[in-house]
Order: sequence, then structure tokens, then C-alpha cells
Amino acid sequence: MPRRPPHRVHPVDQVLPAGKLAVYGFQHVLAFYAGAVIVPILLAGAIGLSERELIHLINADLFTCGIASIIQAGGFWKIGVRLPLLQGVTFTAVSPMIAIGLAAGGGTDGLLVIYGAVIVAGLATFLIAPFFGRLIRFFPPVVTGSVILIIGLALLPVAGLDAVGGGSAPQPDNPRYLAYALGTLAVIVAIQRFFRGFLATVAVLIGLVLGTFVAWLLGDAHFDSVGESAWVGVTTPFYFGWPQFSFAAIVSMIVVMLITAVETTGDVFATGEIVDKRVGREDITRALRADGLATTIGGVLNSFPYTCFAENVGLVRLTQIKSRWVVVAAGGFMIVLGLLPKAGAVVAAIPHPVLGGAALAMFAAVAVVGIQTLSRVDFHDHRNVVIVGTSVGLAMFVTAQPNVATAVPGWAQIVFGSGITLGSITAIVLNIAFHHIGRGRGPAVAGAPGAGTVRLEKVNRMSREEFVTTFGRLFQGGAAARAAIVARAYDRRPFADTGNLRAAFQEALFSAPPEEQQALMAAYPDLGADRVAEGEEGEDSERDQASAGLTRLADEDHEELAELTAAYRERFGFPLIVCVRDSGSRERVFTEGQQRLANSPAQEHAAALIEIAKVANNRFADLVADANPIATARTRAFGR
Repeated sequence: MPRRPPHRVHPVDQVLPAGKLAVYGFQHVLAFYAGAVIVPILLAGAIGLSERELIHLINADLFTCGIASIIQAGGFWKIGVRLPLLQGVTFTAVSPMIAIGLAAGGGTDGLLVIYGAVIVAGLATFLIAPFFGRLIRFFPPVVTGSVILIIGLALLPVAGLDAVGGGSAPQPDNPRYLAYALGTLAVIVAIQRFFRGFLATVAVLIGLVLGTFVAWLLGDAHFDSVGESAWVGVTTPFYFGWPQFSFAAIVSMIVVMLITAVETTGDVFATGEIVDKRVGREDITRALRADGLATTIGGVLNSFPYTCFAENVGLVRLTQIKSRWVVVAAGGFMIVLGLLPKAGAVVAAIPHPVLGGAALAMFAAVAVVGIQTLSRVDFHDHRNVVIVGTSVGLAMFVTAQPNVATAVPGWAQIVFGSGITLGSITAIVLNIAFHHIGRGRGPAVAGAPGAGTVRLEKVNRMSREEFVTTFGRLFQGGAAARAAIVARAYDRRPFADTGNLRAAFQEALFSAPPEEQQALMAAYPDLGADRVAEGEEGEDSERDQASAGLTRLADEDHEELAELTAAYRERFGFPLIVCVRDSGSRERVFTEGQQRLANSPAQEHAAALIEIAKVANNRFADLVADANPIATARTRAFGR
């Protein structure tokens, strides 16, 4: 049997050459740096820390960011989502931490109470992560798309502020600042337009370097702080003293982490969309465990709560470099920067307008991912229009008018102080109110937004040919093999609901004559077949088998599975059919296949039909999801 081409590793798991890892990783650091250090700068100024204490906070922040990013992207045990997600201190925690610090007297006394709350909140996040992962059904594309779009739009004003000078005294009328920002953006766009391959993927890095060089030539970039910084600065656990624990501060920080969990969920889904990797409940759980662990480590190492950084999600989208090991490399660089203040000072010398120009491209790219996700939402259903419109509207209201947070009680300012937080919570709550409470109109059962959505009443009015064309993809094989089963389901009209429609396909399958069943079974491809991985058997087969990694097997696993499927076909006369999505892992697929080899032909005939029915159930759910992703969670009941 010919060997399969050696490109089965998912792009997320590919380890790039050392040179590329270094360049791509450093690009992530440059994109991340300004956002990483702004939290300790804001906090230190608000609670009255000295410059020496601020420098230590920055070093500790960078050092812990590196550890947190390696945990999240590299992963170990059940911790870390193993996607190219870089970790940074969450902006959501800034206001609560300032309030906690000032209430405790400010200075290092306030800092110790903050660290006590951070440590406990991190542990709480780690422990509740599995429960939060079970809530994934409340995050369909209408929610995740809205959150991702909000993240991108809400970050654009941050990029705009940098573009006009940043800080407390921006200069929007300064022509040089405008030239730096637009020039950096133009370089990034031009490189991506005229170059291919490696140069195109480091467009942001080149833009930052060229923009900084031009600013230096014109006297607007200064590297004085490099000479003034020490060569080595090591952060030690509990540098400022032992943490102090306040019940009110702990509760406040736990609320912050729950809100941050929503943002992390949105970033994980956004990155999954970008790298073309399916995100499931366990992925969210692992990501939140990493957030919790990193936050606890942060409290010990004099840093703050951690979450996935949306800036770097935009960079992944812009460069299309999907390897998580690039982020691991970036984590290594940040650890070095945390130990070498002089090296960090070089990065800090990038002028705000130059950074702002690059950020405009990256943050807008995040918003585009949200738009792509929302393209799968059925906007013929007015409920979805209300969910997206209201959540985005409120998020932009708070982003444009940040002082409205002062009009609400202190406990609510955590929510109203961030457009991302308010918009995310609004999308989640409205989705539950419209799609999980009470009875709705019922979902679309086939189609896609913009391509013709098919609802149940239309299904009952279809001709036989239209019905077979619409639902033929539930089964595998040629037109004749599928048409016989689907046409038999058509004869059971009218359908009272979508559950009744699904049952019609199941009954048509099991009541078909044996020769039709045999013809249908013979049409299914072998598990792990090259034709499936290359898309020649259709996107449904590829999606089914990719769910357990069967399209990305290592050579020895591929050969083992090929031997198993060949032995099965020789014994029973048709391919080994397994509902891979329900099996969940390739190990379980291997085990199940080996066990079924011992069955009788009659038993395997029945087992194959059951697996075909399971595959059809999943494909039916895909049809519903394509037509109305919001209804997917509710239509899970069809299989009960």
C-alpha cells in the first residue's frame, strides 16, 4: 500500500525551523509589548508606587507573561488549550485592582491585598474551569461572532490613541504622528500585497522596524532608557511581602475572572476559526485552567490576572502563521525580557504612533474574524439581529463614552467599565433569553444565510427531487445509493417537527431492503483514507474523520489503521464504518474496530447501519447549524 504523504501534522502543531520560530515569536512580542506593560503602569500611578517599584512590576509582568504563554500554547496534562494564544494581563482587572489597592491604603500595602485576591481568584478559576466548559452550548456562532467582533472594534480606539501619540496627552493634530501611523500601516499592506511566503508573514515586524527607524532618524524615537536600564533584573516570589487576604477584594477579583473567562472563550473560538481547528468543551476547560494557573503564578511572582491577548489573535489572522510553537517561542523571549530590563527597554522605545499603525491592522483583523463567524448566522431570524445589534451597540456605546461607568453603582462598574465585558455579557444573556427560554419559532432545517434557508413548512411542500437534493448529503455515496434512502424518508411527510424529520431518515435507513443497505454501506470511504484527507470524498467525510484526527495521522498510525480496515473489508465485504465524531478519539476508533473484527457478518451488518445512522444524525445537525447556528444547541434533543 502506498505511503501517505508526510504532511499530516495539523498546522497548529507544526514545529517550524528555529530561525522562523525566533522571527515569528519576536513579532508576537513586539505586537504584545505595549499592552503588556500598560497595566502595571496604570496601577502604579494610581496607587502611588515608586519608579523603582514600577520597573520591578514591569519585569515581573513580562517574566510571568512568558510562563503563562508557554503554559497556554504548549500545554501539559489537562492545562493549556494548545493553540497559538499569547497570555497577557487582562484590562478588565485594572479598575478593580486600583479600587482594592486604594481601599487598603495604597502603595505596597495595597499591592499585597491585590496579590492576595489575585492568588485566590486564580485558584477559583482553575477549579471552576470544568463547569464553565460545560456551558459551551451557550456560545453558538451568534454569541462568539458578536464577542469576537466586539473585541476587534473595542480595541480599535486603543490603536487610534496610540496612533496620535498615546498617553495622557495625545496630539491628533500632529502631522508627524499621523505620518508614522499611516506609513507603518501602508508598509504592512504593501508587503502583504507584493510579497509572498516568509516576507508576507513578517509584515507587521517589518512595519514596526521601519517605522521606528524613520522616527529615530527624525528624532522622535529615543533609546536613552536602554543605557539607564540594568542588564539583569530577577523577580522573586512575594518580592513586596506576604500577600494579605480581604474577603471583599477576593470576591471582586473572582467576578473579574468570571468576566475574563467569557473573553477567553471568545478568543479561543476566534483562534480556532483562524487556524481551522474545532473548539470543543474540553478546549475551553483547558484554556481556563491555564488562565487560573497563570493568574495564581502571577500573584506569587508579583504580577496580575492573565487572559488570552486579542492583539495577538489578530496577528495570527493577519500572518496566517498557525503554529502554537511560535507563541511558545514568544513566551521564551518574554521570559528573557523579564530578566533583562535593558533588552525590554529597546522594545519599549517603539514610538506610540508606529505601534498604533500596526495595531490598526491587527485589531481590524480580529473584527473581520467576527464578521466571518457571523456569516454563518441565520439573520432571517430576527432574534439573531436583536442579539448581535444590541450587544455590539452597547459595547460601542461604553467604548465611545467610558465615563458612563460612573453613573452606576460600584459593583456594576466592573461590567460598564469595559465595552468588551458589557457586550459579551449582553450577547450571552440575550442568546439564553431568545433561544433557551420558552418556545421559539423553530429552527431552519437546511441551507445557509444568503444561500436560501429551508424551514420545516417549506420541507413539507418540497417535491421528491428537491427533498433528495436538499438532504442527500446526510448519506455517503453516489446519487442512486443515497436517493433510495432519502426518497423513502420523503414518503413519510408531512413532518410535525424537525425531530420527526430526523426520525424519518432513521426509519428509512433501517427499513430499506438489504441490497440497498449493502450498496449504501459500500459507498462509505475507509477510515483514514488519503482520499478523505485530500477532500475527494467530500467535505462531510473530511469533517467527520478530522474530528478525531484521522486526516492527520502519523505514518505508523496510518499504516496500522490501513491494515485494520483492509482486514475488516476482507472479512465482511464492506468498509469499517464508525461514527468518528461520537467516538471522540482515534484510540477509541482503533479499539472499536479491533473488537468488531470478531463479530458475525449479521451483527456487523446491523452495527454498520447504526453507525451510518449516527453519522447522518451529525450531518443533520451540521445542516441545522449551517442554516441557524443558534438552534444547534436546542436541536441536540433530536437524538433523544
